[in-house]
Amino acid sequence: MEEPNSDQENQLSHKIAAILDEVRISYATHNRKLKELSLLRSKSSSPSQFFSAFSKSLIPLFNYQRRLASADRVVSFVSSFTAARNPADAEVCDEFLDHFLHFLLVAATAADKTVRFRACQIVSEIILRLPDDAEVSNDLWDEVIECMKVRVRDKIHVVRTFAVRALSRFVNDSSNIDILDLFLETLPLEQNADVRKMIVLSLPPSSATSQVIIDCTLDVSESVRKAAYCVLANKFPLQSLSIKLRTIILRRGLSDRSVGVSKECFKLLKDEWLIKCCNGDPLELLKYLDVETYESVSESVMEALLKAGLVKLKNGASIQQYISSNGDTAEGEAVPCPPTIVLMEAEAALYWRTVCKHLQSEAHALGSDAAATAGTEAEVYAAEASDKNDLLEKILPATVDEYIELVRAHIVAGSNHRFACRQLLLLGAMFDFSDTSYRKAASVFLQELMSKPPEHEVDNEGNIVVIGDGLSFGGDTEWAEAIAKLARKVHAAPGEFEEVVLAIVEKLAQPCRERTADYVQWIHTLSLIGLLLKNAVSMRFLQGKAIEPDELLQSLLLPGAKQSHLDVQRIAVRCLGLFGLLERKPNAELLKQLRVSYIRGPHLISIEAGKALTDLVMWHGPQEVDRVLNHDIPSQVNSDKKCFCPVNFSDSEVDSNSNVDMLDLLYGGIENEDWANPLTSNEDESIYAILGEGFAKILLLSDNYPSIPASLHPVLLSKLIYLYFSDISENMHRLKQCLSVFFENYPCLSTNHKRCILKAFIPVMRSMWPGIFGNSGGSPFVISQMRKRAVQASRFMLQMVQIPLFVKETEAACENSSTEQPQVIDSCTEVPFECGEEGLALRIAVEVASFHSKKTAAEKAYVSALCRVLVSLHFRLSEQGPIKIMRKLLCRMIECVSSEKDLVKELKRMADHLVTIDRQQDQELLQDEVNLILGKLELDFNLDLDASVAIPQTPAVQRTRATRTRRRVRIEEDSSSDDEEDSYVSVVPTTVNTVKGRSQRASKTAAINKMSSAVRSVKPDEIEEEEEEEESNVTSEDSEESEQSS
Repeated sequence: MEEPNSDQENQLSHKIAAILDEVRISYATHNRKLKELSLLRSKSSSPSQFFSAFSKSLIPLFNYQRRLASADRVVSFVSSFTAARNPADAEVCDEFLDHFLHFLLVAATAADKTVRFRACQIVSEIILRLPDDAEVSNDLWDEVIECMKVRVRDKIHVVRTFAVRALSRFVNDSSNIDILDLFLETLPLEQNADVRKMIVLSLPPSSATSQVIIDCTLDVSESVRKAAYCVLANKFPLQSLSIKLRTIILRRGLSDRSVGVSKECFKLLKDEWLIKCCNGDPLELLKYLDVETYESVSESVMEALLKAGLVKLKNGASIQQYISSNGDTAEGEAVPCPPTIVLMEAEAALYWRTVCKHLQSEAHALGSDAAATAGTEAEVYAAEASDKNDLLEKILPATVDEYIELVRAHIVAGSNHRFACRQLLLLGAMFDFSDTSYRKAASVFLQELMSKPPEHEVDNEGNIVVIGDGLSFGGDTEWAEAIAKLARKVHAAPGEFEEVVLAIVEKLAQPCRERTADYVQWIHTLSLIGLLLKNAVSMRFLQGKAIEPDELLQSLLLPGAKQSHLDVQRIAVRCLGLFGLLERKPNAELLKQLRVSYIRGPHLISIEAGKALTDLVMWHGPQEVDRVLNHDIPSQVNSDKKCFCPVNFSDSEVDSNSNVDMLDLLYGGIENEDWANPLTSNEDESIYAILGEGFAKILLLSDNYPSIPASLHPVLLSKLIYLYFSDISENMHRLKQCLSVFFENYPCLSTNHKRCILKAFIPVMRSMWPGIFGNSGGSPFVISQMRKRAVQASRFMLQMVQIPLFVKETEAACENSSTEQPQVIDSCTEVPFECGEEGLALRIAVEVASFHSKKTAAEKAYVSALCRVLVSLHFRLSEQGPIKIMRKLLCRMIECVSSEKDLVKELKRMADHLVTIDRQQDQELLQDEVNLILGKLELDFNLDLDASVAIPQTPAVQRTRATRTRRRVRIEEDSSSDDEEDSYVSVVPTTVNTVKGRSQRASKTAAINKMSSAVRSVKPDEIEEEEEEEESNVTSEDSEESEQSS
């Protein structure tokens, strides 16, 4: 009976295999073949016989490694067949589903990665295709869920992807909250983009997942960011998100560097938020964004909608609808009554400003196109530009007088309508003030605005407090810019703007001159002066007006900087900086006052003084500033200066720092630990942030400052790198962004910059490594984190060294090339060795060789970290001198790290490579050649030329007993592959009959060593794991006695 049953099973297997072979060709045959396979199952003698034949026919699919469309068709067919439930044969279908899922669960735990992948793929397809009313036992579902949860942590990323996909259907169930916790735990740790994308697509909509999904809009992978916006569009209605989250989504998405991601975000904005939630009304959408708080985001939304043509103006809709003019005149008067104004909401004000700005820019672009072309095309462009201008005129108020009345009404309405008023002020730049009457009316209105004192209130203690930032005119920068733009438009003639503002300042300054002005009057006067100085074109336009520049400085700015009130001091110091930028030659009294405010002032005043001094040093040059401060005594550039002079900020005597150069004074501020903490009101307002940004600009434009010794550039760069990786700048987001842009461009501009990076490498490592050169240590965890940060900084500097230079543009290149982007040259052929990787390698080798044989734990870790950077460097064939020196230094380096076998192996591999590229191995180096090479690197090192370049062999451990234990056999077999690779000769005689057979553990170890020694392709995930293993040796927390004691 067994043979007929086996024959029937074989025949059934052939039929099933034939069906599977046909369905892999096209999806079109699936429906028909599903019926055939169902018929075979119903005609089979028993369900177990069919399942046995079916599973045997499916085994080749599990062994097929490549992911092809044909294999995916078979998977889709098998999943559809398993998930389908025929009501006429329901029990058989349910039994087959039960057997097949158990079969797949066994395959999901197989050792072969392809089998696990296919099993998880089919399980996920079946789960997603099963109907809601499928009858599956709870025990089976529990087994499936537990198995897939284990596979989520599989080492193969495709297995993890389909495991997440299989669990996605259960994550919405409240009884399976552990699945959601697993997803949220795995997502930030996942390295593969496909797995992260699948997790994001599987997350359910909830308050716990909204922030996680929004965080994925900053993912490095474009596909993950697109998936995040897709999930937000499909699962999160507009009303379910807070205003802050809405604006974050739009700000990141519309400004994303990827066009595909920005399109996905715009699709969310248009289809889901604008059309579905707001019925296509942009004004309604703006009400969901809080335009007063998130103005820039709202403006970008309107620009995107206008560019896409989704803003349709209703018939008769314009700004004029808020102005209803009264045609009747009052009794006994010939002047018409003022128009009746309807106050605008903030959303409407922003809406009309962006619409008018868009129409004006389009009209200007079309007019430029019409001027650049001729014939019919020019006429079409001109007609379109005329239509845009006509539409703009219909939207704007009919006259300037109506516009002024509209703005004045919003000013009178109070602070609640201040945002709308500022939007209307920005509209003023679109009017034509060539008419004298219009210009006169606008001028009177501007004088009224500038003469109005700032808003203030009295606190609980009876003190007067000015509302706003205390620096800008009107209380905030945006309001001051709106006033300045309108004033510049009205008073467009050269010098007219300065004349009008100075006339107002002359009236406001009278109480200040007489020393009878109160705090509010000082703030009002100085803020208007700041508005003038910031928008003035030249000091020439300030001369010969109502108040002279020198009088402005002596009677207002310098006395204001000495006021007792901190807010008055702060705004006066800011005005001093702006005043100094307009001068051709810096004023000595101005610089001395800024220096006093910088050294002795409170933190708030020191920040403003630091800004002013940094700007003046960059504008006039440090040598000119020092010459003015030293009473015109010509200062000479000290090219041998290696470090900055210390500054004593705690000394109450100002004259103690009078002879300190300005650059030393600024650098002393970044060394002052008391100034490290930023202000609580603004995390970017810190001396460190201000000075760090200034020094970055000075280094980037170092060719413009020849008075700064080149020997100080590495000191400044070292400080910036240390600041970038320190905890101090963790919350200084503006500084971090500035330095990231600086580090990206600095090494590409010149070889001098690369030379500076090489000189800064060792000082940075010395300053960041704990437990050496006087650096403090701490607990093992703290030391580990500090070491990791130093290793990260070393890799960061290595990337800056390896990045190629930009091509310098020439006239010939500009004529022959049409590309606008800077091209990159091959750094390997252009950069001299003292500015390239060879120079860095020699610096590291000298640093390592300078350590004694007996080293502390911190010194051992430091040397190990340097050696790991060294093995990543490359030597060029053209640099034979550095190659020979490096070969001699490698011997001493190997002796320093002889206890680390992996590192010794890497250094020996590097030494072997240097031997192959050394073209003149028999020729010895001369002392003059060594001195020349080391002199270019400015290294003082006594190299022993008589020392052998042969790599020392690792000494074998002397055995005291001839008989080896099983433990020793295991150890020697574990390191056998390493010995074979490095050609080590063991002096220990081998005893063949000591151990007759290897243990299971020893056999496994030997097999793993053979596999690891074979040549194989390394995947990105494995590279990351190897880097983590290398780093763990550097950041280990063992043997930290020296750091803790220090």
